[in-house]
Amino acid sequence: MRRKAQTVLGLVDPATLGQTLMHEHLFWDFVQPGRQDESSTGGPDPRDYWKLLMGGAADPRDIRQKDRGVAAREAARMVEAGGRTIVELTIGGIGPDPEGLMEVSRESNAHIVMGCGHYVEDCQDPGNHNRTIESFAQEMIDQVQLGAWGTQVRAGIVGEIGCQWPWTDLEKRVLAAAVIAQQETGAALTIHPARHEDHPWMLIEFLREHGADLSRTIIDHIDRTIFDDDRLFRLADSGVVLEWDLFGLENTYYALADIDMPNDGMRIRTIRRLIDRGHLGQIVISHDICNAIRLAEFGGHGYTHIQQKVLPHMGKRGYSGDEINAIMIDNPRRLLTFV
Repeated sequence: MRRKAQTVLGLVDPATLGQTLMHEHLFWDFVQPGRQDESSTGGPDPRDYWKLLMGGAADPRDIRQKDRGVAAREAARMVEAGGRTIVELTIGGIGPDPEGLMEVSRESNAHIVMGCGHYVEDCQDPGNHNRTIESFAQEMIDQVQLGAWGTQVRAGIVGEIGCQWPWTDLEKRVLAAAVIAQQETGAALTIHPARHEDHPWMLIEFLREHGADLSRTIIDHIDRTIFDDDRLFRLADSGVVLEWDLFGLENTYYALADIDMPNDGMRIRTIRRLIDRGHLGQIVISHDICNAIRLAEFGGHGYTHIQQKVLPHMGKRGYSGDEINAIMIDNPRRLLTFV
């Protein structure tokens, strides 16, 4: 596995990964247990687009996506737009479908790198409360080296390991285990931080204590978590990789926290400030699509938005071709290559 990347179809030369979306979901299930019997076929009503984006409506068809045909068509659109690889981070607790990812990869010609581990405590199996760090670690190591969730499909990255606020003891055990999996497999680690501006630095302290390789650790969702340069620069100076993964969410009104969500232009300006401080090698971007209403099939931007809109806008705002390639190709390739 050393010096290779691992897709759901097997090991590949990292040079073939091309432009990479580092944080997406092709399948997901966030429907609460009491609503599992409600219909989720056909997708959400596009007329509810704005209400769904702003959290003003709840529709199981929006927060559950199990249709392999839909996923394949959406991934194929990304390939047609110039993308090559999707890092798919639907893990324990939110409905992973490894064999579905294999089917999507074959039909779309997209490389798909699958994540592993467990999401936030509220989504985890209650039985996880009784498990040890060693149990979680061995599970993730096996998911990378042998196969995940009862299949022979192997993960190529650890995470997105989920944290909520307050950060729970169970989530800390899972993250400690994920660090062991990072050390044992040589895979990168990607983390979903809690929705609190101080939590990313708490993660840095925890990761240092447990011996994580920060240069191969990604803190996700910076766009909904960090809003001041002091915290941002402190994180960057630690050496960790920072991920802006909500590109395409252009509305101020974020449904999951009381924040003013930045738009794409603000994301681009913030990333520029980091580049000017010398942190180009620590930046990756994506869309983090986990609502069906954001898919092109139902009226959204889909997985093509970064290729079609964001990268040209970066060019207009003074980003060089080398800088764009670093963010879209070089940094993902380094992170997805086993060491």
